Amino acid sequence: MRILLPTVVLVAISVTVAAQQPLPIDGEWRGKSDGGSCNAPLDFVLSIESGIVDGSAFDTTAQGPTPNLRHAPPPAATPGLWQIHGVARPTGTFSLLSVASVKGTDRREGKLSARFDGGSLTVSETSGCRRTARLSRSS
Repeated sequence: MRILLPTVVLVAISVTVAAQQPLPIDGEWRGKSDGGSCNAPLDFVLSIESGIVDGSAFDTTAQGPTPNLRHAPPPAATPGLWQIHGVARPTGTFSLLSVASVKGTDRREGKLSARFDGGSLTVSETSGCRRTARLSRSS
């Protein structure tokens, strides 16, 4: 028992140290997409830590409610803010989930495909507007 306890502590410490090694993809990433078929570019800000992706994309062209002079049903508002989550891999392509920040029960979500190419991160929508963004590491 006296030999087993120090061995267990040593293994636990080495696993903790190994788990905290930063991945080459870790860091803050920023960039702007093309407009895609919607002609609405997104500004991306992603934070990747130990492979966990958390970030957002903001549509600078999204318009809020406008006065309805014809008393017709208002057009649906386009989502202006997207939350992005997922798990990154330093090699190959990985998937991300984007969820629109909208009111009510209108839940909008999409899938993104991302690829790490050395100094840049390429993020593409797999449906919807099919925008593509090339993100660079920010300081």
